[in-house]
Amino acid sequence: MTTALLRTADELHARTRTGRRAVVMTMGALHEGHATLIRTAREIAGPDGEVVVTVFVNPLQFGAGEDLDRYPRTLDADLKIAGQSGADAVFAPAVDEVYPGGEPQVRITAGPMGARLEGASRPGHFDGMLTVVAKLLHLTRPDIALYGQKDAQQLALIRRMVRDLNFGVEIVGVPTVREEDGLALSSRNRYLSPEQRRTALSLSRALFAGSDRHAAQEALRARAREVPATHARAEALSAIGESRAAADAHAVAKALPGAPTAVRAAARLILDDAARLSPPLELDYLALVDPSDFTEIEDDFDGEAVLAVAARVGTTRLIDNIPLVFGTLGAAS
Repeated sequence: MTTALLRTADELHARTRTGRRAVVMTMGALHEGHATLIRTAREIAGPDGEVVVTVFVNPLQFGAGEDLDRYPRTLDADLKIAGQSGADAVFAPAVDEVYPGGEPQVRITAGPMGARLEGASRPGHFDGMLTVVAKLLHLTRPDIALYGQKDAQQLALIRRMVRDLNFGVEIVGVPTVREEDGLALSSRNRYLSPEQRRTALSLSRALFAGSDRHAAQEALRARAREVPATHARAEALSAIGESRAAADAHAVAKALPGAPTAVRAAARLILDDAARLSPPLELDYLALVDPSDFTEIEDDFDGEAVLAVAARVGTTRLIDNIPLVFGTLGAAS
């Protein structure tokens, strides 16, 4: 199969469509994470559908001092990876094609969620991201659009925009792809020296430490449900030789309220150690948030959450996250 390289929306619209169109939006410099998105798109679209990969470095997403000019542009290699992964076409428009007449005067605003975490660190970033995503959705006219969960806040905002503004497209999130050492795949990883990469691994190690603590806390929750931690019940259990179960239940009663706090603390220990490495990790934020609005969760929270981290190593800024489920929802899954 030959993967078509298309430069204009007219070229894309002229293609015959017989099935569902699935779109994967990228800024190029494709790697295995993007390839996973494309392969997933191929599976969803099926043999009769069409997979379109967009390659566009969006200037609206880059703030002052960010790496727009040095962002890698590797279209020939991208075309090859896209084709090998199952793409039918690569849509790589020029800036003038996406923004005819210059930067748009009317833009999408990300709202309160867009001002938190990544939005606080990169003002205007999410407004620019949503504006180009909206434009590319209109230009490519997909039935399905796929995005990586590594950019969790971006994915949440796209879902919110599609829901709030009635876009007729299904949004699919695809799990983060990691390298063998645990580092989340990113086009920016190529900027890291070997020493910087060793420090950067602290991001995923911190998330895994938080996840391990979460698993331990949730096991205590499950134990509490099995063995009620009342004084009378503890006495009854002790009487029949189950004092350990009673003790566990008592410990659970004290441990449960602080589960999110414990998760944050476990991750923070790793990041604090990384700040003393050479080169050091410069933490931007560590957050445990509700993915519906990216506000910090409280200790009595039940449901899906995201443990997210952002930091700099040298001049390279990296982000990562891991999904967690707290409480009764986790017990049912």
